[in-house]
Amino acid sequence: MTSGGGPMKECGYSEINTRGTSPMESPHKKKIAVKRKWEVFPGRNKFYCNGRIMMARQTGVFYLTLILILVTSGLFFAFDCPYLAVKITPAIPVIGGILVFFVMGTLLRTSFSDPGVLPRATPDEAADLERQIDVANGSTSGGYRPPPRTKEVVINGQTVKLKYCFTCKIFRPPRASHCSLCDNCVERFDHHCPWVGNCVGKRNYRFFYMFILSLSFLTVFIFAFVITHVILRSQQSGFLNALKDSPASVLEAVVCFFSVWSIVGLSGFHTYLISSNQTTNEDIKGSWSSKRGKENYNPYSYGNIFTNCCAALCGPLNPRDKSRRHLCCWNIINEGCQGVIMQPIKN
Repeated sequence: MTSGGGPMKECGYSEINTRGTSPMESPHKKKIAVKRKWEVFPGRNKFYCNGRIMMARQTGVFYLTLILILVTSGLFFAFDCPYLAVKITPAIPVIGGILVFFVMGTLLRTSFSDPGVLPRATPDEAADLERQIDVANGSTSGGYRPPPRTKEVVINGQTVKLKYCFTCKIFRPPRASHCSLCDNCVERFDHHCPWVGNCVGKRNYRFFYMFILSLSFLTVFIFAFVITHVILRSQQSGFLNALKDSPASVLEAVVCFFSVWSIVGLSGFHTYLISSNQTTNEDIKGSWSSKRGKENYNPYSYGNIFTNCCAALCGPLNPRDKSRRHLCCWNIINEGCQGVIMQPIKN
């Protein structure tokens, strides 16, 4: 059997002989289910297209983003572009169409991508980590010893603390953080963005930046030409008649006016972060702030704005985790009022 990107061992349902079952052994413990890994994913995410699309569970604001972009752009093409194409140049609707296409493409790529979710430790891996900690601490007792909360590594001469995640049972790599909304550790975590309905991390940050930057251009473009349209019509037939001839222009102007400040400001903020090779999470926490001492500096910065931008926008990306589409056998160990509890079967 093949699933996703590689061969998998065949799994199936086992028939239970209830007559021969011991009264001390519950037959529920022998039930086996075959599911794809994304169907039993432990994080709080939604999956579509057989696990190819990954989003956060809270997607209401994402749909609001889609509606605002599509409705405002649609009104612009319907009410403003026909007049502007005749009076100024037919290039206006062409440029507007290219901008809308690019904005929608980068938005969907950001929203539907795996942001860089780190896999959780298996029970065996978590137990092995605890044994390593016991040996390092000189303990040979069989009792449970909780792992330390941090350990230190040196990156470019700067000591960086790696925090232990008690949910994922792993020491998070440098710059990774656990998103409380999606309940996942994300590599190079930037922030959780409800407007795109996803976390922003290593695998989708460049698309997020291209989205907000292109949206800034689109918002300024529509706002400028809507005002131009109203002014040209006002010169011909008066201001009130111009509004009657193109009533949607007022709505477009209001939406763009109140949106442009936050969108352009956000684009400028992330341009600053990229130029210094920081994340939003690091900037908010002041991880590399000079207030923490002269010896505190950003070990990830290359010391050059151009190199930092290339690293953030053109650097290599980790391949998508195709194993979430693989089939896996699970033991059903409990079926109660609180749901079905399953445990993976070792291959």
